[in-house]
Amino acid sequence: MIFRQLFDQQSSTYTYLLGDGETREAVLIDPVFEQARRDAALVRELGLTLRWTIETHIHADHVTGAWLLKERLGSRIAVGAATGAEGADCYLHDGDEIAFGTHSLRVMTTPGHTSGCLTVVCDDLSRAFTGDCLLVRGTGRTDFQGGDAAQMYRSVRERIFALPDSCLLQPAHDYRGLTATSVGEERRYNPRLGDEIALGDFCGHMANLKLAHPKQMDVAVPANLRCGRPEQDAPLEADPAWAPLAYTFAGIWEIAPQMLEEHLAQLDIVDVREPTEFTGPLGHIEGAKLIPLGELQARAGELARGRPVVTVCRAGSRSAQGYNMLRQSGFSRVANLAGGMLRWRAEGLPVVGGEG
Repeated sequence: MIFRQLFDQQSSTYTYLLGDGETREAVLIDPVFEQARRDAALVRELGLTLRWTIETHIHADHVTGAWLLKERLGSRIAVGAATGAEGADCYLHDGDEIAFGTHSLRVMTTPGHTSGCLTVVCDDLSRAFTGDCLLVRGTGRTDFQGGDAAQMYRSVRERIFALPDSCLLQPAHDYRGLTATSVGEERRYNPRLGDEIALGDFCGHMANLKLAHPKQMDVAVPANLRCGRPEQDAPLEADPAWAPLAYTFAGIWEIAPQMLEEHLAQLDIVDVREPTEFTGPLGHIEGAKLIPLGELQARAGELARGRPVVTVCRAGSRSAQGYNMLRQSGFSRVANLAGGMLRWRAEGLPVVGGEG
């Protein structure tokens, strides 16, 4: 079986690609909207046909790429029947199986993190994909979307821990760079609900986490309840060919600092900060044209329409607004610098002026 573990740095999300080496059919577990272009490229490069995207739960920290991949690749969307999501092609119940070629994944309902959480298990019991139910030496939180600590305890102890000790466990997230664990390891070493931890201990622990809600929750949950489909249906634009870009759920093409540096000679840079910022501590990118955001609409005619344009600001917010202004003014090849000058400087790329 073909297996790839992919990572989204912004949300610390793992996405998993599984493919049948003979039939070339594949499934993708927990895709991220901003990484759909990356995932589609990998599917094509490996010569696979993506049959399904599978959601282990309704995510609160990122928007799923399921809808976008369906539009791009024709894959079908599978979600838990208890999630309440709309627009899926298949609503999964306990014991259901999803086949891809000669392989299949078996569905186990494992509520607790949210009411609709699933764990999906390879047919040979070699791996299980636990979503946010069981993490490496930890668990998901239980304080929103119908979460319940007692349910999670039972889901892990009675269902996931019933798998063979050798079964590898692949979480949906990790914030320390840990990529996998096993049933045997977690049964012995998980500090929240390992063998010696009683139900009352676990519930008391979870009740006192006092975590802030995920920053993207207000956007991510409603979008994921639509399987990632934007509220306003619009035709999909073709992927730009002038540079490697990432498309965000906000509808903005972004370019990473390293990619921008490699393509400087082929494009124009518009810095939408104020003049004092342009010459201030962060400096500016060589060759950038200063047009403050408040003047951009009136001065858009100063830019050559035949060349791609990248908008830049301090952290990427004002330049995203500038990106939209240029698109509305008829510029078709526009991108926003992801993270702005803060990220450009953090990655050690050259600047004109600035400090340090």
